[in-house]
Amino acid sequence: MSRAFVNEDQAANQASQPVERSISEQPNYVTARGLALLQERVAQLNRLRSELLAQGERGDKQRLADTERDLRYFSARQQSAQVVPTATSREKVQIGSRVTYVDEQDREHRVQLVGEDQADIAAGLVNWGSPLGRALLGAAPGDEVVWRRPAGDQLIEVVTIEPEPET
Repeated sequence: MSRAFVNEDQAANQASQPVERSISEQPNYVTARGLALLQERVAQLNRLRSELLAQGERGDKQRLADTERDLRYFSARQQSAQVVPTATSREKVQIGSRVTYVDEQDREHRVQLVGEDQADIAAGLVNWGSPLGRALLGAAPGDEVVWRRPAGDQLIEVVTIEPEPET
């Protein structure tokens, strides 16, 4: 039947199924802070889901469907999380390390390597499995590494490595 002939009240009660979030193939290495953030997110989504279910027929069906999709994703990410030891080395970049590097234009950048779900480039949090993260992982101060970017490879030099900040 054509959607044009569906009762508007009936249509309002139906939610289109949101596209599932794809789960990365890479290991789900997280910092202790990253695990805490995943746990927080799952708890928030569970609360929201409960609130939406309590609204019954008056509830926003699409928001409920989106929340349930997100809950499935973040629950799976929490279950697969592998907490890495706290990065303490100043000699080798690890997941959790804060790294200062210089690019080919002599601009200095400071980032922290974190798990995929914690990544936020605007906040300087870089996924360890991203091209930049992989270039930096294992490097030492003074090392020049190749950052393989879609825009072209770039040689960067690791200047300093700081241990993972305490949360």
